[in-house]
Amino acid sequence: MSKLSKAKDFKKSKSGLYLSMATTAFGAVSVAKQAKKARTESDTLRLIDAAVSAAAIVTGLAILYRELKRLGDDDVLLG
Repeated sequence: MSKLSKAKDFKKSKSGLYLSMATTAFGAVSVAKQAKKARTESDTLRLIDAAVSAAAIVTGLAILYRELKRLGDDDVLLG
C-alpha cells in the first residue's frame, strides 16, 4: 500500500474526520479575531468577510459531522 493511498484512507477514517473537524474549528479562532478587529475599526468589508468565513466553517463542520455519522460512529456524544 502506497503512502498516498494510506493518506487517502486516513482522511476517510474516523480519526481523520475528527482531525479535520478540530482543524476546521481551530480556524474559528482566527475568524473571531478578524470579526473583533473589524468591529473595533468599524470596517464593514472585513466584517462581511468574517461572516462569510464563519458560514464556511459552520458548513464545513456540518459536512464533516455528516460523514462521521455515515461511518456509523457509535460515540455517546454524537447520539
